Amino acid sequence: MAQRRFHYDQAFEQYLRDRTIPYVAVDEAKRALQAGRPPKSLKSFDFVVYSQSGPNLLVDVKGRKHSTSASRSLDNWVTEADVRSLEAWERIFGREFRGAFAFLYWCQREPPGVLFHEVFESAGRWYAVLAITLADYQQYMKRRSPRWGTLSVPVDAFAQLAVPLKQLI
Repeated sequence: MAQRRFHYDQAFEQYLRDRTIPYVAVDEAKRALQAGRPPKSLKSFDFVVYSQSGPNLLVDVKGRKHSTSASRSLDNWVTEADVRSLEAWERIFGREFRGAFAFLYWCQREPPGVLFHEVFESAGRWYAVLAITLADYQQYMKRRSPRWGTLSVPVDAFAQLAVPLKQLI
């Protein structure tokens, strides 16, 4: 297992290993450059997840603390840089790869299966995972904060679009 700084990334890697899903962890210490004049720095994604039935995934893990408050239960914000970088990575890797966000919700206790279909424990913490392709995210994203450059998908749309990761691979 690669050394990961954040418990969300560690939990996601354990999730993949426990389910024997083939993957490669991306070295987050390295920064890639996108060709052009001048070259632009690309934010790294976290994992290449290989699929047996469809396109492989370039996964950017987003950790969120699950709240019992209904309005924040599916908090799904990302940055504009996250979206732009995943778009660039899709172009670089080609048609056999697509970008996706994996939202890991850290829950204080085991969450009910009504909201989440994939729940697991890692290092004494409960997590639920929902995944959404970059294309689906972009279709419904709205500006959350111009000041912070964040975007999000309205909760109702996100609840319809986000799926268990296994459905994308």
